[in-house]
Amino acid sequence: MHRYCPIVVLIFFAHPGKAQTLGGNAVFQFLQQPNTATLSALGGMNVSAIGQDVGMAFQNPALLRPDMHLKTDFSFNAFLAGISNYSLTSAMHLRNEKTTVGVGVNYFNYGTMPQTDASGNVWGSFSPRDYVVQAMISQPYKERWWYGMSLKFMHSGYGMYRSSGLAVDAGIAYYDEEGQWQASLVAKNMGTQLNTYDGSARKEELPFDVEAGISKRLAHAPFQFSLTLHHLHRFNIYYNDTSFRASEGDINYKNSPVTQKIFSHIVLGTQLYLSEKCTIQAGYNFQRGYDLNAYNFTSGLNGFNFGASLLLKKLHVHYATGFYQQSLFHHFSITL
Repeated sequence: MHRYCPIVVLIFFAHPGKAQTLGGNAVFQFLQQPNTATLSALGGMNVSAIGQDVGMAFQNPALLRPDMHLKTDFSFNAFLAGISNYSLTSAMHLRNEKTTVGVGVNYFNYGTMPQTDASGNVWGSFSPRDYVVQAMISQPYKERWWYGMSLKFMHSGYGMYRSSGLAVDAGIAYYDEEGQWQASLVAKNMGTQLNTYDGSARKEELPFDVEAGISKRLAHAPFQFSLTLHHLHRFNIYYNDTSFRASEGDINYKNSPVTQKIFSHIVLGTQLYLSEKCTIQAGYNFQRGYDLNAYNFTSGLNGFNFGASLLLKKLHVHYATGFYQQSLFHHFSITL
């Protein structure tokens, strides 16, 4: 079984999939939001960070390890425009099977909104919700390899419009404990809608993504650095809405500099270990910076994220914040 499981994972990576839509055209876009404060602080995307934060395994099941046994991460994000995000991730190690399993949920509450008709008449109110529930499993392969899979159920409810779906994530990781570096490759959101918002048979695409990352902790300095690459299955990941760009006077998205198209795939992260109990994190997401600086709404801090962690014996407390134009979000996580 150990011999063939990595081959199964690679088959998932080779799956061409229909879910190749970018921009706002794929359903369940909330799947791309970070579930824990550590991830938010590192730029919102990271699949290779070395550590014992069980919340990071939500993004890459191959990061589930035996030392995460009975750890649980609770997270709350006071996001923009009154949006609330709640998350939970927990793990258990099965010693006899040499397997680590986990469960996780990420829930979004958008408050209460008025329900109107096309003429603006108010007919009541509704409360939009999004959530994903997933089960995860990870096993070692030989000494330094790990592989894992996640099975996830997604649901969106926007008043009378509701949709659900099933998807799989597959990841592999190589960890060199002596050299303190780790590399990972993950294919995310390979699946389908179970039912559509309008009840038709025409199913929409999921936000498919292929991510790769490498993290290195320095031997003689208190730093760890991470490089994450996302949407590796497509070179040009600019949002393509012809009518919107035409109305805004920007229809040359295909003519953007090649260097900008390359850097839009990159997320950088760093962790500074002040002591055994205190860590500071920072990250920069190039794509987020490019997107938020569009159409003359610029800020030199767009795309930057920061955070800090207090690591006590039985309690870890994490905080992250980041810039969206003139606004900040506040993401808190507690690991027991």
